[in-house]
This record gives sequence, structure tokens and C-alpha cells, in this order.
Amino acid sequence: MPKYKIKVNGTEQELDVDNEMPLLWALRDVLGLVGTKYGCGIAQCGACTVHIDDAPVRSCSVRVSDVTGRSIRTIEGLSEGSRLHSLQQAWIEVDVAQCGYCQAGQLMSAAALLKDNPDPSDADIDVAMAGNYCRCGTYNRIRSAIHTAAAYENAASQAPDLRQDLA
Repeated sequence: MPKYKIKVNGTEQELDVDNEMPLLWALRDVLGLVGTKYGCGIAQCGACTVHIDDAPVRSCSVRVSDVTGRSIRTIEGLSEGSRLHSLQQAWIEVDVAQCGYCQAGQLMSAAALLKDNPDPSDADIDVAMAGNYCRCGTYNRIRSAIHTAAAYENAASQAPDLRQDLA
């Protein structure tokens, strides 16, 4: 089998896997990063969303051979050490998760949105989060948490020392 080099959460990885293996399975089964979930296998539910070169992508539909040399960030790489990402902090405060299965994909899509649009409207959020399904129907809480995280980020950009280390 060929070997593929990818960067996952800032760490270079060499994967000795079949060229048809979906990135999702390499992340979960080979690298042990099980935060990214399998939902549908056809890139329709969003549970497997990761960032590839900072863009949200459904990892079930991308082969490892197609991401050689690229940078992948999973839910495990969203926080910075012991400091939660503003979205993770907002998710907790707003009590978004119910069953939690879709949350990794929701958070990764929301993080990509806030990176590109630090002050999204409800319509912006709806567009960015389309295709991320929550069987528990926590969409209003998701939207609220995204607005909360945006407010954190905007406040932190004006006074960086206000962001707490939640270790």
C-alpha cells in the first residue's frame, strides 16, 4: 500500500493505507481521532465535517490519497491546548448538545463560518450550517451559541486578556 503524508491538528502523519480509504476512517481507525463521527457516509449529514486547509469538508467523501500534503483539523484540534475554542465555550454555556452525536460536525462548520465572518447574521449562520443535521433539533441553541462565540471573539480582539483559560 502507498504511504500518504498529511498534517493533522498540526502534526505530520504518515499513513500506510489503501488509496481509496476515506479520510474519516483514517482519522478514526488509524489515528484514533474518534471525535469526527460517521453519520451517513454520503456527505449529507455533516457529522464527519473536518477542516481541510481551513475549509469545512465532509471527511466521509474525501479519500486520504486526495489530501496528501494538506492540513486537516479535526474537533480534537479545535481548542488550543487547555483553552477551549470560543465556540466550545459557548456550546457549553448555551447547553447546545442533547445527544451530542452531530456536535463535532456542527462545531467545525461553525468555526469555519466565524473564521470567514466574525459577525454573522442569522441568515449567514443558516447558510453556513445547511447540511449539518441535528436529530435532536437544537438548531436555535446552535444559532445562539454561534452568536455568543462571535461576541466572545469580537470582545477578545479588543481586549485579548479577557479570554479565560478553562483548564
